Amino acid sequence: MKIDLTDTTASKINKALVRGRHAIGTPAVGMVLTMVIVTDEENAYDSIKAAEEASHEHPSRTLVVIRRQSRTPRERTRSRLDAEVRVGSEAGTGETVVLRTFGEVSDHADSVVLPLLLPDAPVVVWWPADAPEVPAKDPLGALAQRRITDLYAVEHPLEALDARARAYTPGDTDLAWTRLTPWRSMLAAALDQARVPVISAAVESEADNPAAELLARWLEVRLKVKVDRVVTAGPVVTAVRLGTAGGEIVIDRPEGPLATLTLPGQPPRSLALKVRATSELIAEELRRLDADEMYAIALRGQDTEEHS
Repeated sequence: MKIDLTDTTASKINKALVRGRHAIGTPAVGMVLTMVIVTDEENAYDSIKAAEEASHEHPSRTLVVIRRQSRTPRERTRSRLDAEVRVGSEAGTGETVVLRTFGEVSDHADSVVLPLLLPDAPVVVWWPADAPEVPAKDPLGALAQRRITDLYAVEHPLEALDARARAYTPGDTDLAWTRLTPWRSMLAAALDQARVPVISAAVESEADNPAAELLARWLEVRLKVKVDRVVTAGPVVTAVRLGTAGGEIVIDRPEGPLATLTLPGQPPRSLALKVRATSELIAEELRRLDADEMYAIALRGQDTEEHS
């Protein structure tokens, strides 16, 4: 069910949500968190789709904030809020409210979002594209326990990565780091099997790949060795090589969903290592809402205890 509201208020939107739930016969609210997506029209469709797919695992109220530019100078001075309320099958297993802000209300989107947050439930803010320089100090980011950005969406990701390291606040995370979960799991399992000290390491990837840089920094901290960055044709991270006295530990994924794991003295074996959809990444992030210490370590390239 969809309800369109023009030149509306947060109070009217809340009433529309209640009306929509009653109309489809589900008056009880079963959502476990509020997801706030701050995006533009270009990225809105894909972001909403990913959030709705993730809601099958984490039922949530999704608030999508789209700041719109009015066409004329006169209209730009006039504040207006339009909303589209989706409940039932139109919104995954939760509720979705698309908020389009015009004029001065765009500078105070937190005042619109605050009355729409689920009471006594965690808040997650996700910027699919243009994230603020310091997410925790952004008015919407300040409402959240978890703030999700994506270095893949910026023009100069390695510069942005260093800026995120300087601005890091517990609760920050990035989808470039989330994409590495299968790699980190496989590397940990490989090292458990090999049980030998690592004396050298290399991460191979396309140029300026933020996930590869995070992986290299994480390995340097955890293994206490220098990690070489090797540029390949991609896509994304293509291989990790760990040198030991007995030979190389290699996870190689030149293309496609399969990787090859090679351990010293053992035959190569194939592993599933596909590039995951955005909805899977978001669902993973919503499984834990506490501070991600491993992300902080990778971001800074040093242990959190050293940093403090």
